[in-house]
This record gives sequence, C-alpha cells and structure tokens, in this order.
Amino acid sequence: MIQFTENDLKQLAEKGIDKEKVRNQIQIFEEGIPFVNLVKAAVVGDGILKFTVREQKELVNKFEEAKKGLSLLKFVPASGAASRMFKALFNFLEAYDPAKESLEQYFERTHDSDLRVFRDGLKKFPFYETIMERIKGKTTNPDEELYLFVKEMMSEEALNYGFYPKGLLPFHNYGEHTATPFEKHLKEASNYAMVDGEAHLHFTISEQHIDMFTKEYAKINERLRKATNTVFHVTYSYQKSSTDTIAVDMDNKPFRNADGSLLFRPGGHGALIENLDEEDADIIFIKNIDNVVVPNAQEELTKSKKMLAGLLLKVQEKAFAYAKRIDDNNLTANVMSEIKEFLENELNVRFVDKYSSFSIGEQIEILKDKINRPIRICGMVKNEGEPGGGPFWIKNSHNHVSLQIIESAQIDMSNTKQVDILKNATHFNPVDLVCGVKNYKGEKYSLLNYVDHKQGFITEKTKEGRPLKALELPGLWNGAMAYWNTIFVEVPLATFNPVKTVNDLLKPTHQVS
Repeated sequence: MIQFTENDLKQLAEKGIDKEKVRNQIQIFEEGIPFVNLVKAAVVGDGILKFTVREQKELVNKFEEAKKGLSLLKFVPASGAASRMFKALFNFLEAYDPAKESLEQYFERTHDSDLRVFRDGLKKFPFYETIMERIKGKTTNPDEELYLFVKEMMSEEALNYGFYPKGLLPFHNYGEHTATPFEKHLKEASNYAMVDGEAHLHFTISEQHIDMFTKEYAKINERLRKATNTVFHVTYSYQKSSTDTIAVDMDNKPFRNADGSLLFRPGGHGALIENLDEEDADIIFIKNIDNVVVPNAQEELTKSKKMLAGLLLKVQEKAFAYAKRIDDNNLTANVMSEIKEFLENELNVRFVDKYSSFSIGEQIEILKDKINRPIRICGMVKNEGEPGGGPFWIKNSHNHVSLQIIESAQIDMSNTKQVDILKNATHFNPVDLVCGVKNYKGEKYSLLNYVDHKQGFITEKTKEGRPLKALELPGLWNGAMAYWNTIFVEVPLATFNPVKTVNDLLKPTHQVS
C-alpha cells in the first residue's frame, strides 16, 4: 500500500483529494479496467426509438404546453482548447519556409492534403477578412501570403487562435459580424430553452479563459437580446482540481515529478458530472460547444430538441405516478406488473431472470430502486463514420444488461464477436441529451450515486521523456450516467455539426449563405 509523505498529504489537502480516493485509483491501475461486454448494437426498434412526423409534433406540443411552469437549463461543456483544431496549421508553420521552397514544392514533399484543403477554401473561412486586413501589404507573393496568414492566426504575439477556447473562435460569418459557438449556443437556447423571455445557460470552461468569456458576453449580449427578445442568465464553472487523477509509472507506483511531488492529471469530461450535479433545473439540455448550426438548420434543430424534451416529460409523468404509488404503498399485483412493463418497454430497464422468484417485498424494493433514477433522453444520428461513442446493449460483471453509450476504446478489438457487434452499429452519439434529474417530489437526485467507476480509461503518456499511465474518469455521457434510466431516439443528421478540425468550417453546413 502506498505510504504518503508529509508533503504528499499537504498536496492532497490543497487539491481537495482524499487519500483513500488515490489508493482506489491506484487499485484500478493494478487491476486494470476490463473491456465492456457488448451484447448487441442498439438499433431502431431495439433500443432506439424513431417517431413519425405526427408523433414528433405531439411531443413538441407536450413540451410547449408544459414548459411555462418548468425551469430549463442549457449545460454546455466548453473547456476544450482549440489547439487540436489547428494541428495541421502548427505542423505547416514548423515544416515550411517560404524563403526556401514554393508551396507546390512543399505539397510535393509532404503530401499535406489538409493544408491544401485549407488553402483552397481560404476565402470561405469566417476569419478570412480579419486576417487579410492584418497582413495587408506585408507579402510579395501568394505562397508567402498563406504562410503569413497562418502565422497571424497561430502565433502568440498575433491572434493566438491556438490558445483560444474553441467556444470563442469565429465559426460563422454573417457579413456585419462573425459568430462564435458561444454566441450560437445563446441564440439556440432562446429557441427551445427560454421561458417567459428568459434563458439560463451554464458553461464549463477552463479558469484561464473566464475573462475572455465575460468580455465576449459583454460584447454580444445587447445585440443578441434585441435579436431574440431574450434575457440571458449565463453562469460558468471550472473542472475541479479534486477530480484530477493520480498518474502512475509502468509498475503502478505513483509517478513523481522532478521535485518529488505527485503527478495528477485532469480526469477528462467525466469530471463534469460534479459540475452538472451542482445545477438545479427541471429539464437540462446538454450539448457540446463545437456542435452548432447555421440559420437554415435551426428550425429542424429546435424541433428535435423540443421533441426530446416532450418525450422526457411524457415518460416522467408515468414514472412519477408509479413512484408515488410505491411510496404510498398503493400497489396490487397488477400495478406491480404494470410498473415492470413500463420500466422494460419505455425506460429500457432489464430485470434479472430470477426476479419472479423474489418475495413481493424484494420485488417492490427493486421496482422502487429502478424507477427512482435520473432519466436521460439521448439523440442518436445515423452513423456517418464520425469517431466517438455509439449506442449498445451491454452486460456488466453482475450479468445486468443495460443500454449505454460506448466508446470504441472500451471495446476489445481482438475479440471478433465484439468487433462484429461494433460493425452492426447503425447510429452514433452526437452528445445531444435532455436530462431529468429530479424525483416526483421535486427533489434533485445526487448524480454521483449513478456513476459506473469501472467505465473509465487507462491511457499511456509521457512526462519529461518518462512513460506513465493516466486514468480518465468515466465519460460524462458514458459511465458517469451508466445507472440513469436511458432512452435513445433517432434525430436528424442536420442537428449534428461538430468542428473537430479547422477545415470542418469549410463544410456547407457551416457556411451561412
């Protein structure tokens, strides 16, 4: 067992991390994290719902009628830095010298297709005019111009886009102004998360970016308020240092920095379950910062969000009524059977085979436990080859079957049966969630009670040339919500429009006109 030095204990206290938590994390490294056991892919008709136009309309109407009396919140994970978006541009600056070769020679030498796409689409980027204005008169030929253009974007003494949070980069060009994802999320919230002229949004950001976000909000607030007739209430939080995880060496001993201190690393987006747990609203919409749409897709997006929220309200109504009957001890054999059927057919809950052999008292306890859980409605888009998680039925170590969002890193790629199941997946998770986090009495669930800690990730990294193992917490919409009641719904592909690389901004779906 690890023995902590006085300095270690002081370091843990400063970070707000309990020493038992560190010991548990080291135990995870020692035992390893088992791959998930896929039972089958969730598909339309078996784990994924698909609604007719009429059914969609009914759900949208249900949400519209009910939202007046509800508190709504849009929760946006927005701490991602833009540096990964610009990997190709950083590489170009390092590998190209306009004084030594032409661009064509560079392309011939490197086969840099990303940079070629960037160059060919240059005028379509929302920041094109801004940068051209800044480098005007400084270049003598087109090759040098492209180099200076990229340098102006990326260098620390210029625009420094690589340092920016992704949420504050210009994404869309409206002629008179460019819009950042931050602005787009505010505008979007006015379409489906606004009640009585007010919309509440919460962004999780990096602490170093708080001034940038507050300045941007001050700049755009008045324009947005007039355009949407909405008063926005915006709050921010940071990933807590208490959610950082210990790093270990290849022998699973704590990795120590050159000064002898323990190395902790951020726990990944799964750490944000703690931030989400501190928010309080009847319906919480969750969506990633880089997934925004241009105006011609807005109506379809709005309808889709309202549909998911309407479905949440519909199943909550039933769940709340049944949960109350259990609490009131107002149960007959028929009602118990009804509750079990509702859990199976509408909330995708699976019961163990020996459930029917349990006593009535035990069955009631199981029903009570399974119906009193947060509910997540997750939009799923048809798989177009994007990297990321997908919907599957999985079986855990206790042989319990459940519906989960699983990342490819959680799957044993050496197991042909598991790979075959992966290949049968028809849908993809675009991080499009509508969540109900309260019980029928209006009390908020403690979300930390519904995390499957066995769904984290162990990755190998290096620090100062030394190899180490790092632990990523179960993802926010993966293991961090593993024990929620889960419903997957097909949503239009047009609602999913992420920006993973700068060239994604050239897609027609990110061109305003």
